[in-house]
Amino acid sequence: MSRLLVVQNGPDGGPGRFGDWLASDGPALDVVHAYAGAPLPRRLAHEGVMVLGGGYLPDDDVRAPWLAPTRALVAEAVERGVPVFGICLGGQLLAHVAGGTVRADHGEPEFGSTPLTLRAETGGDPLFRGLPERVTAVEHHVDAVTALPPGAAWLVESERCPYQAFRVGDRAWGVQFHPEAGADRVRSWAPERIRAKGLDPAELSRRAERDETAAEVVWREVARRFAAVVGT
Repeated sequence: MSRLLVVQNGPDGGPGRFGDWLASDGPALDVVHAYAGAPLPRRLAHEGVMVLGGGYLPDDDVRAPWLAPTRALVAEAVERGVPVFGICLGGQLLAHVAGGTVRADHGEPEFGSTPLTLRAETGGDPLFRGLPERVTAVEHHVDAVTALPPGAAWLVESERCPYQAFRVGDRAWGVQFHPEAGADRVRSWAPERIRAKGLDPAELSRRAERDETAAEVVWREVARRFAAVVGT
């Protein structure tokens, strides 16, 4: 059985439903709670790597010292052609490792269920090909990728944040959104923090619940496809 290394960067940032879907389709998940001091392997012995979200920049090594070994593992995976899937911080970390640029507090923040547009480049992509041109996903970010790595395929965009999904090489993907998060995650957010951003927590929850059924079908399929890539 193939095994997927999952790096968790915060107590509330687990693999969620995306992890459940992956596990049901093949790879066993080895979740490392790096934020809590769990050690990361020095060398990659897994068939795939998934790096989850968190409230850091990819090189925020003072506050998050585990990010340096995480970058090393992702760099090793990219070099060896081992499948990678990076979510939010994880996607930004992939961009950083591969030569892109990530900036703090860049542009307008995105919170809650957000409309996304698939670009023409998804036509030949193993994960995104054939998906609906318009989809939604839960967002929760203020930092953003501002320049893709050289040669990266730009796959998905949104109105506020252009680089919502990209691929490095043939087998490494980064996404800014959270396919692992559904309406329940949105409802769990602290209302005062959401209001401080000028947003209505109740409206964010309603929108996420409205979009959940259609979005779940799309991200379940992406999980199935990534599991297949890990297994080959």
